[in-house]
Amino acid sequence: MLKTLFPTLSRLRLAVQLVMLFVTVYGSVLVGSYMAGKISNALPALSCAYDQMNGGYCVLIPTQHILHHRIGEAMVRAQQLTFSMVLPLLMSFATFFAFFFVIGKAFCGWVCPLGTLQEIVGRVGRRFGIGLRRLEDGDLVAARRVRPLKWLLLLGLVFVLPLLTGLGVTPHALGNPYCDICPSRVATTLLTGNTEQLALRVGDGWSFTLGAFGDALIGFMIVGGLAIRQPFCRICPLLAFNSLFQRLSPLRLAKTRHDNCGQCRICSEACPMDIEEISTQDGRKAYTEDCTLCGRCAEYCPQDGTIRLKWGPWTLFSSRRDYYKDKVRGELPDGTVKPVRFVRRGEAGNA
Repeated sequence: MLKTLFPTLSRLRLAVQLVMLFVTVYGSVLVGSYMAGKISNALPALSCAYDQMNGGYCVLIPTQHILHHRIGEAMVRAQQLTFSMVLPLLMSFATFFAFFFVIGKAFCGWVCPLGTLQEIVGRVGRRFGIGLRRLEDGDLVAARRVRPLKWLLLLGLVFVLPLLTGLGVTPHALGNPYCDICPSRVATTLLTGNTEQLALRVGDGWSFTLGAFGDALIGFMIVGGLAIRQPFCRICPLLAFNSLFQRLSPLRLAKTRHDNCGQCRICSEACPMDIEEISTQDGRKAYTEDCTLCGRCAEYCPQDGTIRLKWGPWTLFSSRRDYYKDKVRGELPDGTVKPVRFVRRGEAGNA
């Protein structure tokens, strides 16, 4: 039955993405805003708390607020760490790990609403004939150099600045700086018809600067996403946060080296994050910090059993030559959809 409904892994992932896009943006319509906040309030995916209709928000939000309002301010008052300061943060992380243990970094590739929106933008671009910018060898080196940026955003905007604000070192406007620039704050709230988060706050210089930078980021994501796959995911601090714990989840990418590995490089071409290591490395080295476990590398690997998505000892999906041949008939590895060729009835009969 599932094979009939979802003939390819990509279609199954797209269905999950669209369902989760509805849940993360409009989820409280189903269960109510109170229950949405109680059921899931630390998702390992960029679901924005400013979206008043969502079904749960990402772990970066309680992390910033707890560091700002609990730990930082409590350290000023008490001048020492106590369980009353650390416990809320630990509870937030416990909720995060409860979700993360099950599907790990697949939250990025299957659940994150911002990732889904970037893929939709890319599909729209290709449908309108906007050429996909493929990264060559020199570009891949540049892409690897960009990787540390997401770690700097995680450290500086999610951890350091909120804590310094709670300590009274930095202005109150820097209490949750990442949320003020996060494209998800604008993108998902716009989907609910709320334009408030797009407006710039002019009463405070820091708030204005962060808001302007956030609007610039959403513009970069939309324009860049028409030609480059997943532009914001490459610098996303939540991807970095998930990468810290990717080995703790049973769900992982497994790669066994084949004689042709590093020659055809089809798997790297299929990867929306342009991860070169998936074609040149094997074992743990192939499962890099940028991997979102979308599964496209396994779909487009033409070798049987070389790339697998595994949960513990069980293989959920494995590369197969027959699957690859069927897949490329409709969509190329880089995501370009082949145009439908209409054949006249007489020509079809002669064929």
